[in-house]
Amino acid sequence: MRPCQPSRVVHLELHTHDLAGASTFYGRLLCWRTEQIDVRCGSYQALALGGALDGGIVECGATHARWLPYAEVEEIEAVTEHGRRLGASVLLEPREGPAGWRSVLATSEGGEIALWQPKQRLARGTG
Repeated sequence: MRPCQPSRVVHLELHTHDLAGASTFYGRLLCWRTEQIDVRCGSYQALALGGALDGGIVECGATHARWLPYAEVEEIEAVTEHGRRLGASVLLEPREGPAGWRSVLATSEGGEIALWQPKQRLARGTG
């Protein structure tokens, strides 16, 4: 097994039943800008957090708003399985999206983390 390399948090997402209220609150409190993004499964707003980390607000049926950090990994299938072996529940098996793959794990204590593997860019200089 390879030595463990630290994964960096690359995205922070708020899941809430009140997208408009959350967008207004965090915009006023922290000057975070939002931008409506069209998605096929609901409402989503991209969230500019003021630095290299990006984010978003997802409108869903959550009874309590919760933040979900996304950690970038090199091999999503392997890391998801490693989390399962460490005792996590897999809430979302690795799933491909337009920009990469994601999965979601939950610890026995209820903490959740999303894993993110971006799609590889084209050869350097072409994209």
